[in-house]
Amino acid sequence: MAHSLIVETPDPGCVQYVIEEKNLKEGTEPRMWIVGEYMMAGEVNKNNRVYDVSEMSREVNNYANTFVENKRSMGELNPPTTAEVDLERACHLVTELKMDRNVAMGKSMVLSTPMGKILESLIKDGVQVGVSSRA
Repeated sequence: MAHSLIVETPDPGCVQYVIEEKNLKEGTEPRMWIVGEYMMAGEVNKNNRVYDVSEMSREVNNYANTFVENKRSMGELNPPTTAEVDLERACHLVTELKMDRNVAMGKSMVLSTPMGKILESLIKDGVQVGVSSRA
């Protein structure tokens, strides 16, 4: 069975970049987080697609239980050409993903990998990066 790659590009204004400032253990660096809308269902998105809310809810719950809870949900700096994440290109780890009405809300920790450092630098320099999903 062939798999297709669907890349969704939500509005970059729907995500926030957060840098930890409190509750750091001594000797640890502050972490950067990406928080906000990761996917939308029930409405036409920026890619002119409409995802079914009940189907997306089911799949978001499955994905969260299988990958997010097991710290296996990573993303790359650029949208990949396959559904698999190249670990050498990993830049963030999704730590939360849940549905809020028709929107999948997420939280990702920017990794300390080389690609994560590039992502952090881009964000600190004012570049508006978004989150893309793969299906």
